[in-house]
Amino acid sequence: MGKYSIKELERLSGIKAHTIRIWEKRHQLIEPQRTKTNIRFYSDDDLKKIINISVLNNNGVKISRIVKLSLDEINKQVAELSEKQNSIDIYIEQLIVALVDMDEEQFEKMLGHLTIKFGFEKMILEIIYPFLEKIGVLWLTNNITPAQEHFITHLIRQKMIVAIDALPLASKGASKAILFLPENELHELSLLFYYYITKKKGIRTYYLGQTVPYTALKSVYDLHQPDFIITSFTTHPRSAELQKFVDKLSADCAGAKILASGYALKKTPISAPSNVIQFANALELSQLVSI
Repeated sequence: MGKYSIKELERLSGIKAHTIRIWEKRHQLIEPQRTKTNIRFYSDDDLKKIINISVLNNNGVKISRIVKLSLDEINKQVAELSEKQNSIDIYIEQLIVALVDMDEEQFEKMLGHLTIKFGFEKMILEIIYPFLEKIGVLWLTNNITPAQEHFITHLIRQKMIVAIDALPLASKGASKAILFLPENELHELSLLFYYYITKKKGIRTYYLGQTVPYTALKSVYDLHQPDFIITSFTTHPRSAELQKFVDKLSADCAGAKILASGYALKKTPISAPSNVIQFANALELSQLVSI
């Protein structure tokens, strides 16, 4: 069971902590529990209820009306809104609820619906990325279990692989790109989407995936002599080794443009060699591989 502070509830629901406290005291919408040291915390059920109340309130339903609704009625009205509205926030909030419940059927249904409604690229860029950033709060506060992490990663990964497989192969004379994650780096979702972007651009791609030994990367580079090497650093290499790794990669793969992104580069700024270009998101990558 999750244990959320009121600030975590605020970040996940978009409702200010001050407003949550007013709703709690005036309308008894939720009732926090307390630890043995008398610190207030909120449960998964509280989180889901606040998210759904937030959806209704943001779509014009007054709190005075919401307090008269049962939990089932609140959930039903939110489901109806998500069918009618095109609000990105509603979709993100409902994905969070499906994650907390580990409701695979609902999550799959939403991903399929959103892919049809917006197209794969827009769905990933405007809904899945912000969703993943928002639930980063859950990882940082230990309110998501390894089972939930694997659940969400697996389902999104499946959708990406299906979309990638549907793209045509590049021509023999096309530019080439290697995509890889360094050893011990397991956060693959961003790299998979970069794979989709490059393949859609008509680039011949060699997708090596996560935790690739450096010697294996070097052998593939020597064999194919790609125009681009694309990677992402989230947790590895560690901060102390990041500059050294980038310098070595730059020197050993001097004939390629090395395009790098990821949280580690934001956390630990580096001095980028001339053939290393840092990018912030998939849109920037798309522009870089078009050059």
